[in-house]
Amino acid sequence: MMSRERDRTGHVPEMYIENIDGLYSYAMILTRNQAEAEDLVQETYVRAIPAMGSLRDGSNMKGWLFTILRNVWFNQLRKWRNAPQMTEIQVKDGDADSFAEPSKDSHDLYVSKMEAERVRAAIQELPVDFREIILLREYEDLSYREIASVLDCPVGTVMSRLGRARAKLRIVLAPIFKGSDTPLVSGTE
Repeated sequence: MMSRERDRTGHVPEMYIENIDGLYSYAMILTRNQAEAEDLVQETYVRAIPAMGSLRDGSNMKGWLFTILRNVWFNQLRKWRNAPQMTEIQVKDGDADSFAEPSKDSHDLYVSKMEAERVRAAIQELPVDFREIILLREYEDLSYREIASVLDCPVGTVMSRLGRARAKLRIVLAPIFKGSDTPLVSGTE
């Protein structure tokens, strides 16, 4: 059996980095930003490598690494949420790119923006497991099977959790969208 320690050259054995592609893909789903995803994977290994020696033989290293990544991400979200927010405006040829689309009425744009903000706020009120499943399905459009792979759980668990997440989201959003033609949350695969 290989040692869980670094070799004499200071390199971590290959068996510890074989999950890096999967971790990076998951980080990209969470962050939607290449640099942030790379930082997230790096931070995962910074935290995991010192503790790898204490893992028992037969431990689910892949699941353990994904759990660390996910926890690091949620810790970062909490920090960002409590920090002052900066907004970037894209500028092209001296003008802001898309303050409003000429084909849409400014009132429609405002209503659409407000609805999107309300949905995002409602999603943030959900428990972590539900926020994550809504993000992966509704925003990243991953299939149930792909989500099960990312979360390392059975497809049935994904379906059940997604159903409960959608139900909670409908309850939170019902008073906001009462009488509106806007669908609250899609419910089909």
